[in-house]
Amino acid sequence: MAIFVNENTKVLVQGLTGGQGKYHGRRNRDYGTQIVGGVTPGKGGQDVDGIPIFNSVAEAVEATGADASFAAVPPKFASDAIIEAAEAGIGFVVCITEGIPAQDEALTFNRLVREFPNTRLLGPNCPGIISPGKCNIGITAGEIAQEPTADGPNVGIVSRSGTLTYQALYELKQLGIGVSTCVGIGGDPVPGTNFIDCLAEFQNDPETHAIMMLGEIGGSAEEEAAEFIQANVTKPMSAYIAGVTAPAGKKMGHAGAIVSGGKGTAQGKMDALAAAGVKVGLNPTEAGELMGEIVKSL
Repeated sequence: MAIFVNENTKVLVQGLTGGQGKYHGRRNRDYGTQIVGGVTPGKGGQDVDGIPIFNSVAEAVEATGADASFAAVPPKFASDAIIEAAEAGIGFVVCITEGIPAQDEALTFNRLVREFPNTRLLGPNCPGIISPGKCNIGITAGEIAQEPTADGPNVGIVSRSGTLTYQALYELKQLGIGVSTCVGIGGDPVPGTNFIDCLAEFQNDPETHAIMMLGEIGGSAEEEAAEFIQANVTKPMSAYIAGVTAPAGKKMGHAGAIVSGGKGTAQGKMDALAAAGVKVGLNPTEAGELMGEIVKSL
């Protein structure tokens, strides 16, 4: 199994005719993902490298049976694109767009919760999701992901940072460790899917035998995840938290990565995870090596 997406997932690319949508949409298709159509208002009837374009998500869903969407549109249009997908019955939306105002993110997220509870949003400002060998939605290079094996052990990965997502995948591939699913939740203040959502799915996924978590400074998501792990997660875990040397009060890359009021520090997050039984590495490579030790013991 895998979480959220698998080989049967049918994907639309909102913004397929744009530069980013075209590049990553075709890469996702070439990886083996079922990219069944694209959506660009006013360009219906055209195609991108054989992928049909539709004027609306509703039209595309009716024609293709798509159940997932990859939103690769500018910040100005991203919120509308997400809601349009939800209105059309899309159950899983991946939005890679960076620079969406936090207020727009909050409004969109709460509208999804209130009006479209059957639609899950991943992102925005995230690398996407890959279930190796089955489905890749977003900007992750499929060649760095080790496919899971039937008997395992296989590892599930969840990360706030795109770059750390890629490194975690590569660290495990270097060790020959298969990955069930890797989820990049993004570093914005209002993520559509959080650590706890992914941890709960991995805990219930029989193909996932251990979990690797990559966090960073800012907010309280990692501390909340630690509480959830202590109460609900029985599978062994390793983790890494970025930002040990970050100065307080200064935004570091991600909009959500800011330490304020003595909260959200890397050390505080590391301590919380360690107290929950997670093996915490001091760098991404060490977190990968710790996972290697965990896998050997399974």
